[in-house]
Amino acid sequence: MTLHPVGPAVLVLVLALSGCAGVGVAATGPSSGSSTSATAGPSGSPSVSASAPGEGPLSGRTVVVDPGHQLGNSRFPRETGRLVPAGGFRKPCNTTGTATDGGYPEATFAWQVSQVVVRRLEALGARVILTRDRNSTRLWGPCVDVRGRAGNRAGADLKLSIHGDGSYAAGAHGFHVIRPPDRAPWTDDIARPSRRLALGVRRELRDAGFPYATYTAGGDGLDVRRDLGTLNLSDVPTVLVELGNMRSRVDAAVMTRRAGRARYAAALVKAVRGFLG
Repeated sequence: MTLHPVGPAVLVLVLALSGCAGVGVAATGPSSGSSTSATAGPSGSPSVSASAPGEGPLSGRTVVVDPGHQLGNSRFPRETGRLVPAGGFRKPCNTTGTATDGGYPEATFAWQVSQVVVRRLEALGARVILTRDRNSTRLWGPCVDVRGRAGNRAGADLKLSIHGDGSYAAGAHGFHVIRPPDRAPWTDDIARPSRRLALGVRRELRDAGFPYATYTAGGDGLDVRRDLGTLNLSDVPTVLVELGNMRSRVDAAVMTRRAGRARYAAALVKAVRGFLG
């Protein structure tokens, strides 16, 4: 969930308007879906990992997949509260994310959707870079500056940041796609392709039967944010997608089911394929 600005200071990449902060890792719910391929130590920020390229229609393409948050963020307040560069200003390294009312964490939701996206992209021949390589209560981060720059040196074709929102607004449900503005010297070079990516992601999610968010300005499933380090520090086209409101019973019923997460993943992969031609 991404934090919306409140006054002059804003928290980064994770919450939405309300509901994200203070969600502990002790929440119960579906399994974390932890990977066994991690390379980080027992208490630290997980390593960015990359798969080998394969054969298929996306052969030669590199896609960054950024699963929001980390299960252990609330256990490491000093590390996650440390200020890091976010694109002309500084923000906290990371935040805890939100959860469903039943305790299913956003970090786990983002991780599980991302894993399906990764498998499908790799099956199409793409090389995939993950900003975190497992979902664990013993890890924190990575910080938003690391997530923001992921894929820059690798010359990635695009970066997709996956989240769930946590609005407590009455009846709030649905998805929205966040893109960076045309903001020199940070995102002016990627603003136009990022908008095209955002439109593609919106279209595929809508075609898959997911409704636009009812609680964002415009009500058209799109948003522009200049306060997110994950977008500001990217040199490749990028969007951050809030796939649904985890505090909504309707959205949570989809997000907590494997079939629902597969629907989200299929739409995201289709959008990636469309963007890459």
